[in-house]
Amino acid sequence: MAVEIRQRRDEDLDGCVAALSAVHHGGGGYPTRWPDSPHRWLSPHDAARIWVAVDGSAIVGHIMVRVGEHGGAEISRLFVAPAAQGAGLAKALLAEARAYSDERGLALTLQVTTGQDAAIALYERTGWRRTGTVFGWTTPSGEVYLHQYTA
Repeated sequence: MAVEIRQRRDEDLDGCVAALSAVHHGGGGYPTRWPDSPHRWLSPHDAARIWVAVDGSAIVGHIMVRVGEHGGAEISRLFVAPAAQGAGLAKALLAEARAYSDERGLALTLQVTTGQDAAIALYERTGWRRTGTVFGWTTPSGEVYLHQYTA
């Protein structure tokens, strides 16, 4: 797979939604709750930088750095399409986001729902440190908790 990682363009958004749908409906369970407007969900006002992983013309991965509190930044909206998983794309996308934040002197954090074992293993393998677990929200099947990590 010859995948390019680059900044997201406006014309990428439909492909991003398609990849996100494949993740959500393909058993990955991300996002936990499907957004009312996935296009808007992928384009929040506080996004500092967004990258995509592109294979040919297909969007196969996505990551965002959002402006955080107190001069920090947060990883958000990280996903890799099921067909592209296992090729190191999430790790490569994380590296882009970390380089961006490091260049700007931003403390980088992220949150992941408990039970996302593959994502948790990736973060811990790539040097992220768990700093706590907090309540997120309640679903019909129970409470959702978030592990907090720092780079």
